[in-house]
Amino acid sequence: MAKVYLGLGTNLGDKEGNLRDAVRRIEERVGEVISLSAFYVTAPWGFESCHDFLNAAARVDTPLSPLEVLEATQAIEREMGRVAKSVGGVYGDRVIDIDLLLYDSLILSVTAPDGRTLNLPHPLMAKRDFVMLPLAEIAPDLVHPVLGKTMREIRETL
Repeated sequence: MAKVYLGLGTNLGDKEGNLRDAVRRIEERVGEVISLSAFYVTAPWGFESCHDFLNAAARVDTPLSPLEVLEATQAIEREMGRVAKSVGGVYGDRVIDIDLLLYDSLILSVTAPDGRTLNLPHPLMAKRDFVMLPLAEIAPDLVHPVLGKTMREIRETL
C-alpha cells in the first residue's frame, strides 16, 4: 500500500458537501482515507473570483499506481461536474479539484493517457499556502522528497 497525499478544493455550490462527497468517492475508488484535515476557507489563487475556496488535504492508503490514482481522481472530478482542468496556468472556479500531491517519497514525471504530465511531488505544492496549511496539519513531519524539508517547515516559510 502506498501513502498518497491529496489536496482538495472547491469554490462553487455546497462547498462542504462537495468536499465530503469527494472524500467518500476517494474512499470508494482510491483507498482508505487515513486522515483528513480541517476545511480551510482560502482566497482564489492564480485568478480573481468572488467565490472563496474551501480546501482540505487527505492521506489515503492505496494499492493503485500513481497513474491509476490520477485517473480515479480525475474521473471523480468529472462525475462531480468539473468540466475542464486548469491548463497553462489559467485557473477558474470549480466544483471540485483533486490534486495528487505526494505518492510515498516518489519523484516522478510521466505522461498520462490523456497526454498530460504527472509530476510527483506536485511541482507547485510548496508555493501554495492553501495546500500546505491543511497538509502540515495532517503530516507535519513528512519530508518533501525533493526539498528535504518537512511539511511544517515549508508551511512556515509561506
